[in-house]
Amino acid sequence: MKLGIGSDHNGFEFKEGIKKFVEETTEHEVIDYGCHSCSAVDYPDVAFEVSKDIHDGELDRAILICGTGIGVSIAANKYPGIRAALAHDTYSAERAQLSNNAQIITMGAQIIGVEVGKKVVGAYLNSEWSEGSKRKVDKINEKEKEFKKEDVPEPVSGNQCG
Repeated sequence: MKLGIGSDHNGFEFKEGIKKFVEETTEHEVIDYGCHSCSAVDYPDVAFEVSKDIHDGELDRAILICGTGIGVSIAANKYPGIRAALAHDTYSAERAQLSNNAQIITMGAQIIGVEVGKKVVGAYLNSEWSEGSKRKVDKINEKEKEFKKEDVPEPVSGNQCG
């Protein structure tokens, strides 16, 4: 399996630990999308690059990391056809794949430690989608096809009262 891994600067050290774990315990080909140091990197940039390569068939699955895992999850899910799931425990990681065929799991380096992260990644990589929730995943895919970028309104921000 071709497995992408990427993080922002908040997840750099966590990513390095997870990458080493995957390389030492599996036969998956790991492709590192950065960041490659503790220098500031915006998580959407990494998430979009990984999502594009999943979408284009360059990767089979991926792991994205930021401070909480939330930002990379939101960013990755903006890319058409991507299902990225936040997973901070082994059950969620298994269900991300088994129930939702998530191509990406996301984790927060400031939420869990590397040792827990290794268990989460192991559970995700050892799970295979068996189309158990195919009907639900198909509904998500069909809804996504209804929308085009120009159909999505700009989000409302700030206080609307003053």
